[in-house]
Amino acid sequence: MKVVILAGGYGTRLSEYTGLIPKPMVTVGGIPIIWHIMKRYAKYGHKDFYLALGFKAEIIKEYFINYHALNSDFTVDLKTGETRAHNAKETDWKVTLIQTGLNSMTGGRLKRLKKFIGNETFLLTYGDGVADINIDELVDFHKRSKRLVTVTAVRPTARFGELEIDDVEVLKFSEKPQTGVGWINGGFFVMEPEFLDLIDGDDVVLEKEPLNKVSEMGELVAFRHKGSWQCMDTKRDRDNLESQWNSGDAFWDDQQDE
Repeated sequence: MKVVILAGGYGTRLSEYTGLIPKPMVTVGGIPIIWHIMKRYAKYGHKDFYLALGFKAEIIKEYFINYHALNSDFTVDLKTGETRAHNAKETDWKVTLIQTGLNSMTGGRLKRLKKFIGNETFLLTYGDGVADINIDELVDFHKRSKRLVTVTAVRPTARFGELEIDDVEVLKFSEKPQTGVGWINGGFFVMEPEFLDLIDGDDVVLEKEPLNKVSEMGELVAFRHKGSWQCMDTKRDRDNLESQWNSGDAFWDDQQDE
């Protein structure tokens, strides 16, 4: 199943980094966050990626063109120009990179990929959020629902610790737990190709007219992910993900120590 990743926005809330690089290239553990997202899909056998690019697209293109050199040791013979890789990790992903416009909205970027998607059910997510989601369960849920679109609903992590209080006695102290109420869009969509017909052009925001329309049609269902999820909207978010990675406790990567 093809995986579409929206990777073209400006990332203005993460301006500490995005003045120089696009948001999906901001690193966690020295590796771009988009790689972490792609690895989650690859774990479940989905390795055919389509990246909808925009802002600073050339940086993402350069990363994947030079992927093997950047992720392995190698020897260069300066006389002949020959290179020889050492300890190179084999990555059997196929990555298609498409410029979808500098100022296109999320819906417009997706629409521009229509010819690449074809007539197949496809996966879609954003280039800035990680989760310990089971993609097989998500796809199975979508197939059983027989609807046009499945969105993964998540409960975000609270920004501050949570206290459960009885009068003055603290009954429970939770350090930044997931919120107990309310579900939000966590990305990780499954979509039927007919959904693209509801997007008119570059200025369409995916999360507005198109998804509202399928909701009104009764064609939008939610897969409730009760595990961990975190987007990278701010430097604080990025630093939190970095801390988890460095501690060996990255919830989104089951094979971190490999």
